[in-house]
Amino acid sequence: MSNLRILVPVKRVLDYTLKPRINKTQTSVDVAGLKHSMNPFDELSVEEAVRMRERKLPVDDILAFSAGPTKAQDVLRTAMAMGADRGLHVVEENEEIEPLGIAKILAKVVKDEDRNLVIIGKQSIDDDAGQTGQMLAGLLGWSQATQASKVEIEGDTVSVTKEVDGGNETIKAKLPMVITTDLRLNEPRYASLPNIMKAKKKPLVKKKMEEYGIDLTKRLKTVKVTEPPVRKGGGKVENVDGLIGKLKELGAL
Repeated sequence: MSNLRILVPVKRVLDYTLKPRINKTQTSVDVAGLKHSMNPFDELSVEEAVRMRERKLPVDDILAFSAGPTKAQDVLRTAMAMGADRGLHVVEENEEIEPLGIAKILAKVVKDEDRNLVIIGKQSIDDDAGQTGQMLAGLLGWSQATQASKVEIEGDTVSVTKEVDGGNETIKAKLPMVITTDLRLNEPRYASLPNIMKAKKKPLVKKKMEEYGIDLTKRLKTVKVTEPPVRKGGGKVENVDGLIGKLKELGAL
């Protein structure tokens, strides 16, 4: 069996407990001065990588990765407090990187760091694109399994189960592989205070975006960001005839 060299990308996003606010120009969500934390789907990825080691699988190394502003180091330290061995931060202060750009950077990191398994959240809760894992697998030419609710590894074979309409679907593939995580995969642990202190001593390498020489030209343009319409209240009818009459009135029949 190949020893596992795991890459776990993590993203700093607006904390999931907060209600997003649209900025005045309706071009994005206003995040100024608000609490940020690790993307919840990425927490699942870190947890699954650590559990693989706890299940006595041959895990050589768990590398947490993030690309973004200096403050993104916070989520890398959290990942290391949860059990990742080290962190890699590609600093980008000015631009929000699109999924394809992140996938290109990750492909470079996979090769530079000799990774054979990438566990990544199926989406981030800020843009909800759900594209990076699939794009990464395409760039690398690797097998991929999306929305994992269960992961089992035996030898070089990985079995991934995900929920589908009316049941579960299980696929098998060989390493190297990209797996995207779904909410039912596990319940992430809280980082204990001793582990938070230990994480401060774990290696965290910082690099500049220019070192990767990757074209991050934007291909997408946000036209407008609006809140969903306010849901209207329902109404009551006295009997079946009333229901039919109401449906006809609404044009549903």
